[in-house]
Amino acid sequence: MSSSPCKNLEVFSNPELGRSYTIRIVIPEFTCLCPKTGQPDFATLTIEYVPSELCIELKSLKLYVWSFRDEGVFHEAVTNRILHDLVNACQPHFLRVVAKFNVRGGLYTSVTTEYRNPSWQPLAKIELP
Repeated sequence: MSSSPCKNLEVFSNPELGRSYTIRIVIPEFTCLCPKTGQPDFATLTIEYVPSELCIELKSLKLYVWSFRDEGVFHEAVTNRILHDLVNACQPHFLRVVAKFNVRGGLYTSVTTEYRNPSWQPLAKIELP
Protein backbone atom coordinates (compact mmCIF):
# COMPACT_ATOMS: atom_id res chain seq x y z
CA MET A 1 0.00 0.00 0.00
CA SER A 2 1.26 3.39 -0.98
CA SER A 3 1.69 6.11 1.60
CA SER A 4 2.93 8.88 -0.65
CA PRO A 5 1.01 11.41 -2.78
CA CYS A 6 -0.56 9.98 -5.94
CA LYS A 7 -2.95 11.28 -8.61
CA ASN A 8 -4.37 7.77 -9.23
CA LEU A 9 -7.98 7.58 -8.01
CA GLU A 10 -9.19 4.04 -7.35
CA VAL A 11 -12.83 2.96 -7.46
CA PHE A 12 -14.92 -0.02 -6.47
CA SER A 13 -18.32 -1.35 -7.56
CA ASN A 14 -21.34 0.38 -6.05
CA PRO A 15 -22.79 -2.13 -3.56
CA GLU A 16 -26.32 -0.71 -3.95
CA LEU A 17 -26.85 -0.23 -7.69
CA GLY A 18 -30.64 -0.15 -7.38
CA ARG A 19 -30.69 2.63 -4.79
CA SER A 20 -30.09 6.34 -5.23
CA TYR A 21 -28.06 7.61 -2.26
CA THR A 22 -25.59 10.35 -1.43
CA ILE A 23 -22.01 9.93 -0.26
CA ARG A 24 -20.57 12.96 1.56
CA ILE A 25 -16.84 13.22 2.27
CA VAL A 26 -15.34 16.09 4.29
CA ILE A 27 -11.62 16.71 3.98
CA PRO A 28 -10.62 19.38 6.55
CA GLU A 29 -6.88 19.38 5.81
CA PHE A 30 -6.57 20.19 2.09
CA THR A 31 -3.45 22.18 1.21
CA CYS A 32 -1.95 23.61 -1.96
CA LEU A 33 0.33 26.54 -2.72
CA CYS A 34 -0.53 30.03 -3.91
CA PRO A 35 0.81 30.23 -7.49
CA LYS A 36 1.78 33.88 -6.98
CA THR A 37 3.59 33.77 -3.63
CA GLY A 38 4.30 30.09 -2.97
CA GLN A 39 2.61 30.46 0.43
CA PRO A 40 0.45 27.53 1.59
CA ASP A 41 -3.31 27.72 1.18
CA PHE A 42 -5.53 25.65 3.47
CA ALA A 43 -9.10 24.55 2.80
CA THR A 44 -11.86 22.23 3.84
CA LEU A 45 -13.16 20.23 0.88
CA THR A 46 -16.63 18.75 0.89
CA ILE A 47 -17.37 16.19 -1.81
CA GLU A 48 -20.94 15.03 -2.28
CA TYR A 49 -21.93 12.54 -4.94
CA VAL A 50 -24.65 10.16 -6.03
CA PRO A 51 -22.81 7.12 -7.38
CA SER A 52 -23.77 5.28 -10.51
CA GLU A 53 -21.83 2.03 -10.98
CA LEU A 54 -18.64 3.03 -9.13
CA CYS A 55 -17.65 4.55 -5.79
CA ILE A 56 -14.40 6.33 -4.92
CA GLU A 57 -12.01 4.40 -2.70
CA LEU A 58 -11.15 6.62 0.27
CA LYS A 59 -7.45 5.84 0.76
CA SER A 60 -6.73 6.68 -2.88
CA LEU A 61 -8.75 9.89 -2.43
CA LYS A 62 -6.62 10.79 0.59
CA LEU A 63 -3.41 10.27 -1.42
CA TYR A 64 -4.89 12.18 -4.37
CA VAL A 65 -5.74 15.18 -2.17
CA TRP A 66 -2.28 15.00 -0.61
CA SER A 67 -0.73 15.31 -4.10
CA PHE A 68 -1.73 19.00 -4.24
CA ARG A 69 0.35 19.92 -1.17
CA ASP A 70 3.34 21.20 -3.19
CA GLU A 71 1.43 22.37 -6.26
CA GLY A 72 0.93 26.05 -7.03
CA VAL A 73 -2.65 26.45 -8.20
CA PHE A 74 -5.48 28.99 -8.02
CA HIS A 75 -8.46 28.07 -5.84
CA GLU A 76 -10.87 28.06 -8.78
CA ALA A 77 -8.61 25.84 -10.88
CA VAL A 78 -7.92 23.24 -8.21
CA THR A 79 -11.59 22.92 -7.24
CA ASN A 80 -12.61 22.36 -10.86
CA ARG A 81 -9.71 19.95 -11.46
CA ILE A 82 -10.79 17.85 -8.48
CA LEU A 83 -14.35 17.74 -9.83
CA HIS A 84 -13.11 16.75 -13.29
CA ASP A 85 -10.81 14.00 -11.97
CA LEU A 86 -13.49 12.53 -9.68
CA VAL A 87 -16.11 12.51 -12.45
CA ASN A 88 -13.65 10.80 -14.80
CA ALA A 89 -12.83 8.19 -12.16
CA CYS A 90 -16.34 7.14 -11.10
CA GLN A 91 -18.83 8.56 -13.67
CA PRO A 92 -21.43 9.47 -11.00
CA HIS A 93 -25.01 10.58 -11.48
CA PHE A 94 -24.15 13.79 -9.63
CA LEU A 95 -21.03 15.22 -7.98
CA ARG A 96 -20.39 18.49 -6.15
CA VAL A 97 -17.10 19.83 -4.77
CA VAL A 98 -17.08 22.72 -2.31
CA ALA A 99 -13.72 24.20 -1.32
CA LYS A 100 -13.75 26.63 1.62
CA PHE A 101 -10.33 28.21 1.86
CA ASN A 102 -9.04 29.72 5.09
CA VAL A 103 -8.50 33.44 5.40
CA ARG A 104 -5.61 34.89 3.42
CA GLY A 105 -4.89 38.62 3.39
CA GLY A 106 -8.24 39.31 5.02
CA LEU A 107 -10.20 37.38 2.37
CA TYR A 108 -12.04 34.06 2.43
CA THR A 109 -12.63 32.15 -0.78
CA SER A 110 -15.27 29.51 -1.32
CA VAL A 111 -15.57 27.71 -4.66
CA THR A 112 -18.43 25.36 -5.56
CA THR A 113 -18.55 23.33 -8.76
CA GLU A 114 -20.94 20.59 -9.88
CA TYR A 115 -21.45 17.85 -12.43
CA ARG A 116 -24.81 16.31 -13.30
CA ASN A 117 -25.24 13.45 -15.75
CA PRO A 118 -27.84 14.80 -18.23
CA SER A 119 -29.78 11.51 -18.19
CA TRP A 120 -30.12 11.41 -14.38
CA GLN A 121 -33.14 12.72 -12.49
CA PRO A 122 -32.80 13.26 -8.74
CA LEU A 123 -35.40 11.88 -6.37
CA ALA A 124 -38.00 14.36 -5.20
CA LYS A 125 -37.19 15.86 -1.81
CA ILE A 126 -39.45 14.61 0.95
CA GLU A 127 -40.53 17.11 3.60
CA LEU A 128 -41.68 15.47 6.81
CA PRO A 129 -44.02 17.29 9.19
